[in-house]
Amino acid sequence: MNAVPLNPTLMQRWQSFSKACVRGFHVYASWLVSISWKRFIVLSVLLLIGTNILQDLPPFTWRVTEHVDGPSMPKLPKLPKPASTAKLPAGMHYEVKIDKHGVRIVPVASPATPGASGVEPQPGVEIKLPESISSEDAKAAIEQAKDALEELAQQARAAQEAAEEVRDEARQALEEAGAVGSHTRTRVVHLGDFLVNLAVFIILGSGVIKVTYKGRIQAEVKAAQAEETAEAESLKRQVIEARMAAMQAQVEPHFLFNTLASIDHLIETDPPRASQMQRNLIALLRASMPTMREANAGGVRDLGREMSVIKPYLEILKVRMEERLQTEIDVPEGLMSAEFPPMMIQSLVENAIKHGLEPKAEGGSLKVKAEIVHGKLAVTVADTGLGFGRAATAGTGVGLANIRERLMLLYGSKGGITVTENQPSGTVVTITVPYRSREQGA
Repeated sequence: MNAVPLNPTLMQRWQSFSKACVRGFHVYASWLVSISWKRFIVLSVLLLIGTNILQDLPPFTWRVTEHVDGPSMPKLPKLPKPASTAKLPAGMHYEVKIDKHGVRIVPVASPATPGASGVEPQPGVEIKLPESISSEDAKAAIEQAKDALEELAQQARAAQEAAEEVRDEARQALEEAGAVGSHTRTRVVHLGDFLVNLAVFIILGSGVIKVTYKGRIQAEVKAAQAEETAEAESLKRQVIEARMAAMQAQVEPHFLFNTLASIDHLIETDPPRASQMQRNLIALLRASMPTMREANAGGVRDLGREMSVIKPYLEILKVRMEERLQTEIDVPEGLMSAEFPPMMIQSLVENAIKHGLEPKAEGGSLKVKAEIVHGKLAVTVADTGLGFGRAATAGTGVGLANIRERLMLLYGSKGGITVTENQPSGTVVTITVPYRSREQGA
């Protein structure tokens, strides 16, 4: 059975509607988060009051008046029927006898009625009179009572007949009124009973949205801030690395040209020393080229690779400066695998030579030392030159600033650089980083 494809227009309308609903939800949720809980409670109370008022007003409640044709008669009460008089069997009648014993009312069978002897006996009434009353007086009183009872019975029958006549007249009048016209009836229609429940549902749902959406917004804000910070740190690191690369590009050609010139001079005057300088230059270039690439990538290397650059570099300088430069490298073999940022030691050595030892007529000594201090790796470059900022070739301090910024980006507050005066002269620069072995990290 082939599926019926949906109308593209309907799909587009549905997508537009869903996007509008989602957008509206986010707008409403953002507004809920922006208001305080106090204001939210006040608005909720006002919403409940408003719905209670609206549910009794149009269009949620209205009255409908209907016209009804035909009679609309109320049911008239039925009149009570007079109590029925007990009837005697056929051939029987009561006789009233008054004698000295009193008044007796007894049933008597008629002698002329056939079959009267087979009739069941009926109860009678016997009233005893006091001895002081004569039978004639009792008979007269009974006759008067009998006449009075008959008169009351006639009045009751007349009143019942009059009530029946009034009832018949009322029924006839109601029937005539119903046959001639129609009557109206009013009923109330309620459609707003759901408003209060809807308001409660909206309040509860809004409270849940306010709590959950606020946490989501805070998480999104934190994520955005973290992303901005990471981007800023990355950009800052790229700027610093670019500065270091620019400085290295300026230093390396100058150093390389001077070294090549020294080799050319030594080839004529002292070929063995020229050969030694050439071997050191080759070792320096072999070790420094990957260092430069990794420095531009912002990575770290082990301390041993850094020392492989520093040793031939100092050997070349010793050939050029001859007896004016004495060097010492004190790096234990166990620290050669420790992580250390590239090019930093080389920059410190270049600054010590250029601004401290070369300007000094008698030269001096330079020492590179590595040790563990309070659980951190400390690498020190100390010289006995003129001192920081005292030479005519003193730099601007940009190199030290770049090293400090790189350490902050790589290690935060756990890394740092200190500059102090050496005794009796010169400068001591120490770089401190967390001690981590690349062998352990691998």
